[in-house]
Amino acid sequence: MTQTHSASANRIGAAWMVVSMTAFTINDAFMKVLGGEWPLAQSIFVRGIGVVIFMLCLAAALGHLRLRLPRRDWMLIALRGVCEVAAAFLFISAIFNMPLADATAIIQTLPLTVTLAGAVFLGEPVGWRRMTAIVIGFVGVLLIVRPGFDGFSIYSVYALLAVAVITVRELASRQLSPKCPTMLAALGSASFVMVGGGLGSLGSDWVPWTPTAAWAISGAMVTVMVAYFASVATMRLGEIGFIAPYRYSAIVVALLLGVFLFREIPDLPTIIGASLIVATGLFTLYRERRVTAE
Repeated sequence: MTQTHSASANRIGAAWMVVSMTAFTINDAFMKVLGGEWPLAQSIFVRGIGVVIFMLCLAAALGHLRLRLPRRDWMLIALRGVCEVAAAFLFISAIFNMPLADATAIIQTLPLTVTLAGAVFLGEPVGWRRMTAIVIGFVGVLLIVRPGFDGFSIYSVYALLAVAVITVRELASRQLSPKCPTMLAALGSASFVMVGGGLGSLGSDWVPWTPTAAWAISGAMVTVMVAYFASVATMRLGEIGFIAPYRYSAIVVALLLGVFLFREIPDLPTIIGASLIVATGLFTLYRERRVTAE
């Protein structure tokens, strides 16, 4: 009975992960459309308003608005917020100016970078198998970025920098005490992003709403809310080791959106690079699950 329930919870959790990754990727597509209408900071700020209101209501409904936390937790929440602001500006700048599937594939190196950073900065054990997978995964990134070749874009570097700051954010998340609810930490990050977008928009003229901007920002708000809700539901169901590999559904969704919405046809090196990232990421997650179980 317990095994049946566990299998059912895993399947539901995996479904929520697919929903979350799909919603995040569709949100990126809406933001890419919005890039032709609004300045970057205005887009981030207006979307942030809807995100913060939604997450505030969700955190309150879950009973996660606990303000009495250790000072160290508040400092880590602030660090996560600063990283989130940098990641938002870097990654959205990237998707404004490069193929959606390429940027999505680069951001999917996170399991690799977090594993490597955990080994370097937190002393977490990483065997030769996972280290080899990390190296191969970064070869996949180079196939997408192609530094020094005609296909190179500075915005690929923006996506890589977004990966770097998100990795720092994840390391900070690992240091939070059990007293800090996940939703409260996420709400803090969303608030930082909203404020960062608002401050950034003060330095540029605001662009009026157009029909395209209206539906794009509305779609971005709705999909990012669905994504956040689904990501919370994912973490509350099933085993992380079983659910985590489904995060790579984002690359499939980004590829389809890129082809049919933006007419972005990936070339062979990009397809090979994305495949290497997915394969090595899956292997890293598998090895981490095996090591934890031993």
